[in-house]
Amino acid sequence: MPASEKAAGALRTIGELAQEIGRPQHILRYWETRFPQLRPLTRAGNRRYYRPEDVALVRRIHALLTHEGYTIRGVQRLLAAERSGKAPPAPHAEPTAAAATASLPSLAPELRKIRDTLSDALDSDG
Repeated sequence: MPASEKAAGALRTIGELAQEIGRPQHILRYWETRFPQLRPLTRAGNRRYYRPEDVALVRRIHALLTHEGYTIRGVQRLLAAERSGKAPPAPHAEPTAAAATASLPSLAPELRKIRDTLSDALDSDG
């Protein structure tokens, strides 16, 4: 039975969850080492079973990392702030390098203006 046909409260295996979010199983195991909030049930043979709240957390981590541009450290800080009751940091507080460079074309005219101003200042100085 595919994971999408399971009841909402059913436990999911690591394989089902990995397939659902489109990530390999080793990524989920890695996230378990980085996010103390993510603790699936383990049964005989260390088989992992994800409860509905674990599934929701994995989906959120996945969205923050892949769609929102957060780094692992940024997601850790966000989740820790939420757990402690503090106000969460502003969205995109920890963008990836790709997300940061995506805004560079809009800065190009302003950077050229600054460069020209500095160049004119150096020319008039010397």
